[in-house]
Amino acid sequence: MTVKLTDAELRAWQALLHAHQDVVRKLDAELRAEHGIAFGDYDILRRLARSPNHTLNMTELAERVMLPPSTLTRRLDGLVADGLVTRRRSPLDSRLMLATLTDAGRRRVRRAARTHLRGIRQHFTGRLTPTQVDDVATALEAIAGVHEPH
Repeated sequence: MTVKLTDAELRAWQALLHAHQDVVRKLDAELRAEHGIAFGDYDILRRLARSPNHTLNMTELAERVMLPPSTLTRRLDGLVADGLVTRRRSPLDSRLMLATLTDAGRRRVRRAARTHLRGIRQHFTGRLTPTQVDDVATALEAIAGVHEPH
């Protein structure tokens, strides 16, 4: 097995890393400037907003956000302190902790969604042709599998 990447493999890998970092950095800056919320916090609020009853247990939430568990806990602490999320034990299983989006959290994520979607189009999909958007999705799904929005 060859240890060295081909020039094309290295180019693809570096392009993926740099594009991801560049777009996420821009999305984060816009969310912070316009709504006082970090990209990672927005992601948590968005996942809760799309969930039944705007609630997920911590295990489910951890599976949906792209943050390590310790970072998720720290971010949730901040969202709870800001009144955007509540945390409580499950009435059905006291071992489970539930995170629920508050009314204030729903308002914040709704406003921030406009900025986030605009940013995705401005910094990512809008720079590609429709065919390229489909090709990127197909290529990345070959690696990570097809995902249903959640």
